[in-house]
Amino acid sequence: MKKVLAVIGAAAAGFAAGILTAPKSGKETRKDLKKKAGKLKSDAEKVAGKAAAAAKDSVDSLKTGSQKVGDAVTETAKGVKSNVEKQFK
Repeated sequence: MKKVLAVIGAAAAGFAAGILTAPKSGKETRKDLKKKAGKLKSDAEKVAGKAAAAAKDSVDSLKTGSQKVGDAVTETAKGVKSNVEKQFK
């Protein structure tokens, strides 16, 4: 995630440097900035959406894994209890 943000930041900085040094009128420069800002926003939203989906998948995996561990612990405890009861009868 840090790499993605670094790439987006570097792209934005490079774009800004290019726009500010380009020989265009102020009106053209503002138009270009508006267009590129919209693209940057769209790209950031896509990255955020992917990050949110990945986080949800991770949470779902953790829930499933913890449920399996809980079930295994319960079964093991039942087995231990049964063995202890058999030994003390």
